[in-house]
Amino acid sequence: MSNNDLALTAHLMRRAGFGATRQELEELSTRSYESLVDDLLNPERFPEIEEDVLDRYYPEITIHNNPGTWLYRMINTKRPLEEKMVLFLHHVFATAYSKDGAPFSHLVQLDLFRRIALTDWRTILVAVSRDPLMISWLDNSENHKNELNENYGREVLELFSMGIGSYTEDDVKECARAFTGWTFTQPIPLYPCGHYLPEFEYLAEDHDEGAKSFLGHTGNFNGEDVIDIVVRQPATAEFVSRHLYSFFVADEAQVPAWSVEPPRDPDAIEALSRKFIESGGSLRPLLRLLFNSDFFKEARYARVKSPAELVVGTVKVSGAHRFPDPGLVQLGEAPEYMGQHLTNPPTVEGWHTGQEWIDGGALTERVNFAADELGDATKPGVRYLVERLSGDGSPISPGDLVDRTLDLVGPVIVSDVTRDSLLGHFRSDGDLRFETEADRERSEALIARALQLAVSTREYQFA
Repeated sequence: MSNNDLALTAHLMRRAGFGATRQELEELSTRSYESLVDDLLNPERFPEIEEDVLDRYYPEITIHNNPGTWLYRMINTKRPLEEKMVLFLHHVFATAYSKDGAPFSHLVQLDLFRRIALTDWRTILVAVSRDPLMISWLDNSENHKNELNENYGREVLELFSMGIGSYTEDDVKECARAFTGWTFTQPIPLYPCGHYLPEFEYLAEDHDEGAKSFLGHTGNFNGEDVIDIVVRQPATAEFVSRHLYSFFVADEAQVPAWSVEPPRDPDAIEALSRKFIESGGSLRPLLRLLFNSDFFKEARYARVKSPAELVVGTVKVSGAHRFPDPGLVQLGEAPEYMGQHLTNPPTVEGWHTGQEWIDGGALTERVNFAADELGDATKPGVRYLVERLSGDGSPISPGDLVDRTLDLVGPVIVSDVTRDSLLGHFRSDGDLRFETEADRERSEALIARALQLAVSTREYQFA
C-alpha cells in the first residue's frame, strides 16, 4: 500500500461519504480505486442501519426534529454515498421543519431521498413534486386551477432543474398550471389520536385541463409532462452537473450567481452534462464518470467542509457514537452552531456553501468541536491513534510526531507555514519517550495535544 493510494482513497471517502477511520482506509486501499467507486454506487450490496435500535434508544428525538439520528446514520452507515446523496438532495430540495405541521415529515422525506438518491433526475423531480412536505413548503396546496400560486412552478425551474435565465415568466405560469391539483390529504389532528402523516393526493377536479405552452411545447400538460420536458433541456444537464461538481469536487459560486458566473471548470461541466444527456439524467453513470475523472482525483482540499461533514468526519476519527449512547441530541445540535441547522435550512435556496461556511464565530465552533472530540482519550478512536503513534516504544522526534499525527487523522496535507507552527508547539519538549510509566504518561499527553492541534489547522477545514 502506497501513501498515494491511501491519500486518494481518503479523498474519495471524504467526498463520496463522510470520511473513514485509519483502519478502514488501510483496508480499502488494498483494493482498486475503481472497485471502491463501484461499491459506493451500488449501496444495495451492503446492509442498512437498524431502525429499531434508534427507535428504542431515541424515540423522542424524531418528534423534536433533532437531526441526531441522521448524524448517527452518517457516522455508521455502510452505504456512505447513499447517505451523502441524501444530504445533497436535502440541500438542493431544501425544506424546513419551521413550516411543517407534521412531526415526522422530515424523517419521511429523508427516507424518500434514500430511495431515490441514485436514480435519475426525472424520478427525483416527480417524487419531490409528490412529497407533502415539499407541497406544503412551496405552497402548491394553494395552487388551484382558478387561482394560481406560482411558487412551486417557479422553483422547479429556478432551483430544481434549469436555473435563472433558461426560461420566461410565461413558462413559470404554464408550469404552475401543470401542477394544479397536486396536493396532499389533510392529516388527522395530532391529538388525541397520535401522529398521522399527510399523503399525496391528486385532485383532478382542481387541475387546469387547458392547453399550455411550455418551453416551446404545447399540449394539455400535467406535472409529469413538464418534468419530461425539463429533464431533456441542455440547461438542466448543465445545472445539475454544476450542482454535483460543487458538492463533490470543488466549491463553486453560489447558485443565484450561476447565470452570470462561469463554471470553475467548464470542461468538467461539459463532460458531466454530456453524460447527463446520454444517460437520460441517470445519476449512477454521471457519478461514476465524476469519481473516476482526473478533475475529481486532483481536486483535493478544494471544498470547505460543511458543518455536517466536519462533525461526522471528526466523530468517525474519534470512534464515538458507534451505538446510540447518550449524547445524540447534543451531537445533532453541533452543526447548527456552525451555521447548518439540518432539516431547517434558511431558505428554499438551501445553504450558501464554500467560504461562506466560515466566519469568526463559526470557525471558533468548528475548531473547538474538533479539538474537544480528539482531546478525549476515553474515546476508542483517540485511544487507537495514541497507541498507534506510540508504536513499539521507540523515541519520536517532534518532527515525526507532527508528520505522523497529520498522516493518521487525514492524511492532512498542510503548508510549510502550518507545519512549522505545529512544530513550534513541540520543539522545546524534545523527543517522546516510553521507557518508564512517567515517560509514557508525558508522551501520551503530548500525542493527545498533537491530535487536537492537527484537527485545529486551517487545512483540516477543507475536504
